[in-house]
Amino acid sequence: MAEPALPRGTFVLAVNPRAGRGRALAEAHLAADLLRTGGDDAVVLSAGDLGTLMTLVRDRLRAAALSTRALVVVGGDGMVQAGLEVLVELAEQGIEIPLGVVPCGTGNDLARHFAVPLRDPVGAAGRILRRLDDPVPRRLDVGRVRFPDGRTRCFGTALCAGFDAVVNERANRWPRLTGPGRYLLAVLVEIVRLRTIAYRLEVEDAAGRRRTEDRTGVLLNVANTSSIGGGLPVVPGAREDDGLLELFTVAPLGRARFLVLFPRLFSGRHVALPSVRTERVRSVRVTAPGITAYADGERLGPLPVRVDVLPAAVRILA
Repeated sequence: MAEPALPRGTFVLAVNPRAGRGRALAEAHLAADLLRTGGDDAVVLSAGDLGTLMTLVRDRLRAAALSTRALVVVGGDGMVQAGLEVLVELAEQGIEIPLGVVPCGTGNDLARHFAVPLRDPVGAAGRILRRLDDPVPRRLDVGRVRFPDGRTRCFGTALCAGFDAVVNERANRWPRLTGPGRYLLAVLVEIVRLRTIAYRLEVEDAAGRRRTEDRTGVLLNVANTSSIGGGLPVVPGAREDDGLLELFTVAPLGRARFLVLFPRLFSGRHVALPSVRTERVRSVRVTAPGITAYADGERLGPLPVRVDVLPAAVRILA
């Protein structure tokens, strides 16, 4: 009797067990079953908290880099962000491992940008298998955030430092409230309290020219891909592999005009408004009093931050 063939390699699936209201672990195993059909093995890693999980992932990838087919993150954009940070760190050490995404979160904006099937772990896993042997691998730029104390963070979608970041900060002050209602209430409160934010921007534009300017506004994003907040296409034309970021700002608006702008964000029709400004940049330092930066939906810390781009930093199977 012939012995069973050894697997060609292994997919490492990192899953946030709380994502998808607890569905993520089951969906990770569905994706793993499909990934095994190509002759590879698949292991599912999970832990009670994100720090412990990413330590497990980092150790596994370092120990078995040559046999790892891809890191597959199962969760939302925050989970993708954590995976990107590990892969960028390994790439700096000469270890390149592709990234696959099985979306199972609230926003899933990176998956939306790449049209990865949502709420379909088998479909998402099938996409990963089909992209393994692409003759021209697809690359993803990664945004990098630098803090004055030397800390760095990465993001895949966008850094937010305006109204949307203020809403997140308020919602996080209400831990007893759960679900979408917490964020809706925070939006309503912040619309009532809508204020103009004074920014100091130190910009390196796409041509490498540098300038410093003061700009006021209600929204500021530094985007790598097209959408934030679960499908709001703030920069519909953003490219994930052009080596640049999109500096998106909205000038000061009253509450009534802001309420007119907000629905347009769902369709991308806001880009033609005179209050909206988008510019491709290599880097930007953002300073504003009392504002906390968020990226990929996760809290990073108070401004100032410098944001730049790591071109083609990660191969993505999407």
